[in-house]
Amino acid sequence: MDKKLNAAEQGKLWATYMGNTMSTCVLSYFLQHVEDQDIKKMLESALGLSKHFVQSITDILGQEGYPIPTGFTEEDVNLKAPRLFNDDFYLHYLKYAGKAGINLYGVAIPFMVRTDTRNLFTQCVDLTTTMLNQVNELLIAKGIILEVPIIPYPEQVDFVKKQKYLNGFFGELRPLNALEIAHLHDNALNNATSKAVLIGFSQVAQLQQVKAYFLRGVKLADKHLEVCTKMLEDENLSSVPLLDPLVTTTTTAPFSDKLMMFHKVDMFVMRLRTYGNALAFASRHDIAAKYGKFLLDVGNYVEDGANILIDHGWMEQIPQTVDREALASIR
Repeated sequence: MDKKLNAAEQGKLWATYMGNTMSTCVLSYFLQHVEDQDIKKMLESALGLSKHFVQSITDILGQEGYPIPTGFTEEDVNLKAPRLFNDDFYLHYLKYAGKAGINLYGVAIPFMVRTDTRNLFTQCVDLTTTMLNQVNELLIAKGIILEVPIIPYPEQVDFVKKQKYLNGFFGELRPLNALEIAHLHDNALNNATSKAVLIGFSQVAQLQQVKAYFLRGVKLADKHLEVCTKMLEDENLSSVPLLDPLVTTTTTAPFSDKLMMFHKVDMFVMRLRTYGNALAFASRHDIAAKYGKFLLDVGNYVEDGANILIDHGWMEQIPQTVDREALASIR
């Protein structure tokens, strides 16, 4: 095409390439250890999507003479490593990763100007949405869906009459509303899934610094899960069970430390977005304050993870604009 890729198109293509080369490694490994045939087909379908997205981006960048990112390759996965997670966990993981994908692709679409990039990200949203629906159907069929709590239907339409609706620290405290419940449950589920991944990664990490980072992440995810769970249970609403038992006891690494570090930093970056979204819908001051603390916790964790990636030469650089001062200093 005559029109060059703009900054948003370059950035989103780069991020999608990185995430899906990582997913290709992860899902290829999962497929080495799956017994349930329904779950196996779901993993194969998800792997097919990741490979399709990677190839589509490679084609677009190749036509531009644009450097193809390194991403993650067969060197980052050991397909012969023993099983790290049980079959049921794969479905929870696909839902966890699929939500992150929808977030990335959906935000990208308004930025897309070229027809090829716009079509690609529209397809990414459509295909990932279809996959998430299939994952939910399978979770329901297997009886392991972690559903948002059911609340009674209102008897009539009502309007907020007093500012005490916003109370959270002092005065009368109103019950949680539907959107607050939805986001508390979603964040509890994200943290339960993330915690299980972090437990698995901490068992198999090779470098002590990386292992310690994952163990710190386990405590962080557990703390946030506990806060969300307590707010729901205080109002007699169910939260989500721990997924920790779905992690095996293997200590043999299926993935490189580089891949596992990128995975968790990337997913915690997505957590910043989900917490920010939840904060936007939190009308009670106490809930908003908790999400504010969550954002600070995760921001610090992500920065420390980025420093580890940089120290080991594992952080591939996002495309950026020209440093004019550096150019001006060239003699």
